[in-house]
Amino acid sequence: MRFIESIKLALSSLRAHTLRSFLTLLGVIFGVMTVVAVAAVIEGFFRYVDRTVTADLGTNTVIVDKYGMITSFDEFINASKRNKDLKLEDLAYLQERMTLAKDIGAQGDANAEIRSSDQKLTNISVRGVSAGMINIDTVQPEFGRYIDGSDDERRRNVVLIGSEIADKLFNKRDVTGREVKINGMPFEVIGVAKEQGSFFGQSRDEFVIMPLTAYQKYWGTRRSLTISIKAHDNANLDDVQDQVRMLMRARHRLGYSEKDTFGLVTAEAINNFVQAIFGIIAAVALGITSISLIVGGIVIMNIMLVTVTERTREIGIRKSLGARRRDILWQFLVESTTLSLAGGLAGLGIAWAISVLLTRFTPIPAELPIWAAVLAIAVSSGVGLIFGIYPAWKAAKLDPIVALRAE
Repeated sequence: MRFIESIKLALSSLRAHTLRSFLTLLGVIFGVMTVVAVAAVIEGFFRYVDRTVTADLGTNTVIVDKYGMITSFDEFINASKRNKDLKLEDLAYLQERMTLAKDIGAQGDANAEIRSSDQKLTNISVRGVSAGMINIDTVQPEFGRYIDGSDDERRRNVVLIGSEIADKLFNKRDVTGREVKINGMPFEVIGVAKEQGSFFGQSRDEFVIMPLTAYQKYWGTRRSLTISIKAHDNANLDDVQDQVRMLMRARHRLGYSEKDTFGLVTAEAINNFVQAIFGIIAAVALGITSISLIVGGIVIMNIMLVTVTERTREIGIRKSLGARRRDILWQFLVESTTLSLAGGLAGLGIAWAISVLLTRFTPIPAELPIWAAVLAIAVSSGVGLIFGIYPAWKAAKLDPIVALRAE
């Protein structure tokens, strides 16, 4: 029997028992839907984090801070005890000795209250930046300018503010030249940053950037700094990271066997960490949903056995007319595979709808990857094929004389 004819027979069987087919496919539909929906959410999350982290850090920047990549509470406690605060002296040390760096800058971080004449915002992120950050920071001004070397040298009370700060305090974007008070101290707005959007529903446009010297004037010099190192365009980032580590270990006088007393972070390291977490989530989800697919396959096998019993006389007639065992085997394998594939396509469609709704109505990003769609089709077809082997084999073995006697 030709393949197309087998498909037509399988589809006609599905149409003849629509409700039974639907109930049979629930396990496959749920399993495929869950796998694809989880894959879409994980893929969306990863791409979202990748875009955001790359936008914030850049692809050729190494960050030196007190902690680095912290993956557990115990690691945080140990780093708090072992690692040293980074100071301006560390910045100067690296600036003098780094040969693979294009730009080096530092920043301090705090939170503060910011006011205009009639509005107030609390718990706003404040960043004090050195002159070198002008070529490293991915924040770009939409109006006005960034903090420059003269601002830092003169310890000027000037700020570049996020677009949402401008909207909330002044109800407009171009507010260069206006005055704001940060923790009661007056600052002149010299720039408003371009809008950056949000990250998992949290605004990335509520911040204030000022000269590092002005920052230390009000928050002191005891807070640890974060040092950013931008590599030359043709430099290998791993080589840059190795040079930074070597210099910082020499700066902190560490022995060969002693652990680093500082942390190193790159966009690639963050993305690899996130990918590892999502990989674990995907593995757990796949393990859970595989149970549903197995149950769905068993249900398909049972219903195909019932189908063989119902169509025993039909099988006998076909064999008496010259159908071979492999023709009967092929027919029922195609039917079970088509049945399962229909469930897979239904699950894929539902997962696609879920990903669209999540993206449109929630802050959860979801992007249906092509590999997940291909996997859904392959897995559902495989389930139908594997669990259809026994019923198809049983149908092919029927004695035509016995089959023709069946009622």
